[in-house]
Amino acid sequence: MSPIDRRLLIHMNWFLLGLAAMLFFVGVLNLYSASGFRLEQGMSVSSFYQKQLIWGLMGFAGMITFMLFDYRHLRTIAWPLFWITVILLACVPVIGKTIYGARRWLDLGFFNFQPSEMAKITILVIGAKILSRSSDPLNIKNLAYVVGVGLIPAGMVITQPDLGSGLNILLILGGMILYRGLTPKLFKTLAVVGPCLIPVGWLFMHDYQKRRVISFMNPASDPLGAGYHIIQSEIAIGSGRVWGKGFLGGTQSQLRFLPEKHTDFAIAVFGEEWGFAGAMALLSLFCVFLYQMVVTAREAKDLFGSYLAAGVFFYFFWQILINMGMVLGLMPVVGIPLPFISYGGSGTVVNLCLVGLVLNVSMRRYVFKQG
Repeated sequence: MSPIDRRLLIHMNWFLLGLAAMLFFVGVLNLYSASGFRLEQGMSVSSFYQKQLIWGLMGFAGMITFMLFDYRHLRTIAWPLFWITVILLACVPVIGKTIYGARRWLDLGFFNFQPSEMAKITILVIGAKILSRSSDPLNIKNLAYVVGVGLIPAGMVITQPDLGSGLNILLILGGMILYRGLTPKLFKTLAVVGPCLIPVGWLFMHDYQKRRVISFMNPASDPLGAGYHIIQSEIAIGSGRVWGKGFLGGTQSQLRFLPEKHTDFAIAVFGEEWGFAGAMALLSLFCVFLYQMVVTAREAKDLFGSYLAAGVFFYFFWQILINMGMVLGLMPVVGIPLPFISYGGSGTVVNLCLVGLVLNVSMRRYVFKQG
């Protein structure tokens, strides 16, 4: 092994790697419980956790792949990657596979690929390329250019319809923009105009999305319909109290009252079984995980690497915040999974690949000078 190779391994953020592995296996353990339901003859467990292990192996292989190459090469392929993603998103309405009433996947034979997950990686790369051209605060012209680029994949995802993933793409890019900074005048203008534009979004929402917003404000208005998820989630978490009911001891999940318990509401299963103490421990784990990304972004020796790490931070931050807020009834249900804890093939692979990208930046922070 060359001296540079040894130095790469020495400077890699091993703590971040350990946290990612720990969160993944906590998710598999929780998914084992979420996959079960009680019958008269005992407990029956579906194969979701086994599939998640397979996706995890693929994800860790992807993580290693994302660590091997010099991340600066992504700057060169940013635009080709962007247009490939746009083409794949354009294929979804034409040849996409419909699951749960939404056409969001492409059937590749051995698994269903969700281009919106690839779009999240793409927006990180293209956003980092554009924003790393300078460290000066963005003016209105540069801001319009960056947002215009992001609106292309985000708009295509929202029309699938997949409001959660589309908003997540915009939130990732928005976080990267704030990390770069705005001119004081522009920031003040957006602080005033931005909230005024929120009601306009109501006009473009589907009926079922409007029902979710209404049920968020008053779940009891439709307890067996749009408000059912929130009500059952709050019951599950509340019943866990301080120390929880124990592993496989949840009633709301095991008796199948809690819907989508292996995907969007997986944290409700965790809260019911491990209680407030367990939920706070998991939240603390996520906080340390996110902080390690902040450290990497701050220590990166070039702007491109810094914006990449910051973008991955916002990718995880928004998903964690929105999913937990949704499950607790503090935000509308928008279908955003909790990283590592919720079941999902494309999501698991992307999560681990993005961790590999941050590790890539941390490994090479002393290899070259700032530029």
